[in-house]
This record gives sequence, structure tokens and C-alpha cells, in this order.
Amino acid sequence: MSGLWHHFAASGVETWLWLPPLAAFVVSFFTSMVGISGAFLLMPFQISVLGYAGPSASATNLLFNLYATPGGVWRYWHEGRMFWPLARLIVLGALPGVVLGFYLRVLYLPDAARFQLFVGAVLLLLSWRLLGEFAPWVKRVPPPPASGDPALRLLPAPGGRLAFSFAGREHGFDTRAMLALAFVVGIIGGTYGIGGGAIIAPFCIAVFRLPVYVVAGAALAGTFATSVVGVLVYSILPLPGGGHASPDWALGTLFGLGGLAGMYLGAACQKYVRQRVLKAGLGVVLAGLGLSYLL
Repeated sequence: MSGLWHHFAASGVETWLWLPPLAAFVVSFFTSMVGISGAFLLMPFQISVLGYAGPSASATNLLFNLYATPGGVWRYWHEGRMFWPLARLIVLGALPGVVLGFYLRVLYLPDAARFQLFVGAVLLLLSWRLLGEFAPWVKRVPPPPASGDPALRLLPAPGGRLAFSFAGREHGFDTRAMLALAFVVGIIGGTYGIGGGAIIAPFCIAVFRLPVYVVAGAALAGTFATSVVGVLVYSILPLPGGGHASPDWALGTLFGLGGLAGMYLGAACQKYVRQRVLKAGLGVVLAGLGLSYLL
């Protein structure tokens, strides 16, 4: 047992070698079903379990995405469930936000105490968005079948809008509003360490009322692209006091290997789970974690 205990020099973390990939597998399996990478819940794991909360922890989370998200992205693409027009909008809007998020992290949230408050606030905001539709005054709209409808088709729409049909219903949104939202959540994602694409999924579901089936793959694709940029930014741009906030490559790799398997299996199982179950479960988990960091 002692031979599996390891000290990660870059981060200073000491833990069992099997724990990071196991934690990443579990959280990635469930979060990938709604288009959120496991990095979203790995940050609380790093803070509370591993005691790792500096700027390089955000970079390590982004590194995790580079390993974990390709499996989910490939699965959605292979099964014809990737909505590329939405994925492109997420990437275009979120990339500049990720760069600004780096500066917010290293200039204003470098210490663990303030960063935990930021993490708690973000988690509560997302849980409120996800759980809001379960309020008694919200009009209920029957969800499409969990297995989805392969007939996902773009529809003609006036300039500035993107419209499509899915599961016998028409959906649409203003592309400018989506780009603006992607930019804002890119800032949050770059600060948190989850990429701009990951955090946008709950907002697409709750604000734009888009189906989980359509959002999940696009958000994962956006997460991968923005995480590439995020890792480069944290590794290359200097910190105010000198040096860099490069990721812990060994720890991030262990997280990534577990997340890769979890993402792949989660994407495969997503179509068999009811959307309301996915949203309610994720919302409750985020609320609990958010309160734990704020109280």
C-alpha cells in the first residue's frame, strides 16, 4: 500500500496513485451526460481532499480536459449527436474570455480563501439555473425522448439567429447572445480551470431552453478547444511575481486517464437517462458543494 503513496513535486500534493484517476472517472461519468467535463467537480476535490488551490490547480484542471474530453467528443460525433454550429459559437465566444480569466485568477484570486468563495458562488449560480425549472410556478414542457431523435435539422432563420428542429420541436436562439454568453462564461471557466465550453452547458439548458441531447456534445467540443488555449496561457504568461502557473503534468495526467474512460462511458449512457433526472441530480450536487464553500 505504501508503494502507491506518491508525492507530486510540481503541486506538492501527496496522495495514493489510484485516487486521482478514480475520482476523475466517477465525476466524469456523470457530468459528461450533460456536457460538463469532470474538471467542474475535480476542482472541489483538489481543494478539499488534496489541499491544492493555487493558480496551477486551475491549469491542472484544464490539462485534465485535454485527456478526458476527446473520448466524449468522439462518442457524440461517432453517433451523429454533435451539433457543430453550436460548438463553433461556443469556441469563438469563449476563447478570448479564457485569456481574461487567467488574469482574474492570478491577479485577484491567487489565495485559497478567496478562490473558494469564487468557486462556491459559481457552483450556486449554476445549481440555481438548473433547479429553477423545478419550481412550482414554472410551466412544464414535456421533454423529448431520452434516446433522442436522429432528425436534427437546421431551419431557415432571420439574420442573427440559429434555428433547428429536434424531436418534433423547433428551437432557436440569437447567435449574438450566445457569443456574449460564451465570452462571459469563458472568463469564469478560465478562472475556475474548466474551459469556457464546460460551464456554458447549464446556461444553454436553463436560459436558452436547449435540449441536453443537443447541448452536451457541443459543450464538450468547446471545452476541449478552450482548454488547449487555457493550458498554454497558464504555462506561458508570467505571474505578477515572476514564474508561471504551469499545471502539475503528472497529477493532471492521472486525472485525465480516469476522466477519459468516464467521459466515454458517460456519453454512451446519456441517451438512456431522462433529462430531468440529469439536471436535477447535477443541480443538487452543485448546490451542496457551493454552500460548503460559502458557509
